[in-house]
Amino acid sequence: MGKDDKTNVMRVFDASGVKYEHYSFDAKQKSGAEAARETGADPESVFKTLVTVGKSGEHYVFMVPVLRELNLKLAAAAAGEKSIAMIKEKELLPLTGYVHGGCSPVGMKKQFRTFIDKSAELFRVIYFSGGKVGRQVSLDPKELEKVIGIEYCDLCS
Repeated sequence: MGKDDKTNVMRVFDASGVKYEHYSFDAKQKSGAEAARETGADPESVFKTLVTVGKSGEHYVFMVPVLRELNLKLAAAAAGEKSIAMIKEKELLPLTGYVHGGCSPVGMKKQFRTFIDKSAELFRVIYFSGGKVGRQVSLDPKELEKVIGIEYCDLCS
């Protein structure tokens, strides 16, 4: 992989000395579960990145398994907010620098407080967006903690 093929996520990991693997796949008409199968990963270990806004106006990032949905009440409680809502898709790129389907918790324009479903603690390796549609990275969640700081909590019940 050439220098120009690296995503911002990979550059952040490289600069931090974090060990990770990266994968490319044809993202057309692929669900998160299909992408997991293509990389040989357990779908429960593959996480999607969701960007939200709290009643206070603060933004938060939540990582949940691709086969599950974020429980907004649990998310609000984790963030200490009265309520949480998903941001509008058109707000994603200006806010984070990422497009829908390629949003990663690493390398955003601004680092937001990030929460991950506690199920991530069950895996030695988790998978998530590599910062572009059709790109994924995998690493030990403890390594991710070193780079962006993540909070584990129940987000899907």
